[in-house]
Amino acid sequence: MEPIKQHDKRHLDTMPVGALGIVPITGCEEMAAEIDYYLTRWRAERESEHKDSLAYIGYKSPSYIINCSLPRFGTGEGKGVLGQSVRGMDLYLLADVVNYSQTYKMFGLENHMSPDDHYQNLKRVIASIGGKARRITVIMPYLYESRQHKRTARESLDCAIALQELVRMGVDNIITFDAHDPRVMNAIPLNGFDTVQPAYQFIKGLLRSVSDLQIDNDHMLIISPDEGGMKRAVYYANVLGLDMGMFYKRRDYTRVVDGVNPVIQHEFLGSSVEGKDMIVIDDMISTGDSILEVARALKKRKARRVFICGTFGLFTDGIEKFDEAYKEGVFDKILTTNLIYQRPELKTRPWYVSCNMSKYVAYLVDTLNHDSSISDLLDPREKILNIVNRYHEKQQNGGTSL
Repeated sequence: MEPIKQHDKRHLDTMPVGALGIVPITGCEEMAAEIDYYLTRWRAERESEHKDSLAYIGYKSPSYIINCSLPRFGTGEGKGVLGQSVRGMDLYLLADVVNYSQTYKMFGLENHMSPDDHYQNLKRVIASIGGKARRITVIMPYLYESRQHKRTARESLDCAIALQELVRMGVDNIITFDAHDPRVMNAIPLNGFDTVQPAYQFIKGLLRSVSDLQIDNDHMLIISPDEGGMKRAVYYANVLGLDMGMFYKRRDYTRVVDGVNPVIQHEFLGSSVEGKDMIVIDDMISTGDSILEVARALKKRKARRVFICGTFGLFTDGIEKFDEAYKEGVFDKILTTNLIYQRPELKTRPWYVSCNMSKYVAYLVDTLNHDSSISDLLDPREKILNIVNRYHEKQQNGGTSL
């Protein structure tokens, strides 16, 4: 957790929508505690400016966390119970639907929670609020069922159905990170839906962990591992002033394996990568097979170093294959965020860099509670350019890190 600095506090000149409450659904307690850490300190400083205003009663609090419990019956059925009244409050519900470390008992057997279980828990908490809150915002970093966002045959549209269900239950806004396809917001066109990019945190994490980067077209290239991530890579390339390349997946459309057409080969489009550092940008690392194949293809083309950035490090098949690939020199660093559960052994790996997003989420919550614009938080290009300039200054002055 980063220390609080004097310039961290945002200057917000509008009244809060209501008393602030943060409700961590099972599995989000650690991030909620970090968000609460920042909010309590920022507001302790800001409270003195408005201490006589009726609208700011309860603005300063030792904690903004609303405790909720989600007990289970022996059959595995459950319920949501709030620890206090939330009448008239502006609530922010945190949900990590891919936290498989959480378990519950069913008929005496221990079950690891699936995304469906976490989503059901989220609905239980919303139901326990009972329409008494002034406003409900769901912060779901990994959007539930976001990979099932379009229909290509006779199949369900799970993500769209889930969004509509949350809205019908009384949710006003949904904040997610790096949605697999942001167009899924069309399912709820009259409600708030923001998909946030962790671009600044990735750049900061990379600059802090590697001291000898040369950020120019002669020494660096942004890579999209597939055609779906082009927009993401274009943003990084434009902000950093770099060229970009792209891989596209050649698939076998005569077969279906595990619900998808298998990838035959990754084909590359772009300029020469020889002798350059590669920054590969993706929304998630699932099994890791595709991203490692992309890294190997770049190395075959004589890329110097490969840095992989993925918002969600799922590592569904474990991290052993990444250990082996690192030893082979396939990649140099993998950066993911703490927006979802991180297995403990992952944090010990020399190739892994965790990008902490808690402070950023605290900024979003603080700003939205004041009903102020978050446009500057959604587009961090100025902050990225500032940190890159500081990095170059450190290099010129003989420094080793930010």
